[in-house]
Amino acid sequence: MNTDRLRWLANRHSAFYILSHGWLLWRITTTELASRYAGAVLGLAWALLAPLFILSLYAATYTMILRVQVQDLSSLQYTLFIFAGLVPFLSTAEALTQGVSSVVANRTLLTNTVFPIDLAPVKAVLLSQVVMAVGMAALVLGLCVTGEVRATVVLLPIVWLLQVFAITGVVWFLSLLNVILRDLQMFLAVLTMTLMIASPIAYGPENVPERLRFLLLVNPFAWFVMAYQKILVFGEWLTPGDWLALVACSAVLFCAGGYFFSCMKKAIIDHA
Repeated sequence: MNTDRLRWLANRHSAFYILSHGWLLWRITTTELASRYAGAVLGLAWALLAPLFILSLYAATYTMILRVQVQDLSSLQYTLFIFAGLVPFLSTAEALTQGVSSVVANRTLLTNTVFPIDLAPVKAVLLSQVVMAVGMAALVLGLCVTGEVRATVVLLPIVWLLQVFAITGVVWFLSLLNVILRDLQMFLAVLTMTLMIASPIAYGPENVPERLRFLLLVNPFAWFVMAYQKILVFGEWLTPGDWLALVACSAVLFCAGGYFFSCMKKAIIDHA
């Protein structure tokens, strides 16, 4: 597909810029990642140490202080259970908090034909995947060391990719909306905390009262958390219903977010 064709398509959906400017997006993302830790004594090691410290702190809080019981899991299994939910949460929270301001911070890119502004939110999502990569690597290593690893671990990259698509769609929408609603960035802090509590990260669906379980159904992030816990901790294959929910969620959010951004970016930014 030639560049002119991709540019024509990109005017209808921001995702096509990923195809036409993919290599540039990757180079800018990796350069910014390196610049984050430039001058630090430990350098890029912080990309590994910081997420592991936060994950360990959360896990210790839930296992030693709150002592929540989930499906008769042992202390070790429960720690892995928490990791399977916390890792995608921390990655999602970073993508949202960094991505929501990506358009405002890069407003000059609106007229930049080298690096389209549509890719600024995508870059924020990609940078947040460092937390995901480090956390999941630690989790899979822990599963291998403890003998808890199952064949279902092969589904991890697929679920992860679907989550990235879903988050990208949300960030496209929120980053553009933040141009005219600056309170959105402050509200997002409350939203991410609510998202953490409303998702089965440290508890199972069976721990939720029957009258409140509908909250898990209307929370797309909860579907991903339960999918990770299912394939990594319980060693269960995802059902057709699970796949339908994950794929539909990712497709709808990604398509809607990219279409909204592509159609509304100039009008909203010019208005603001």
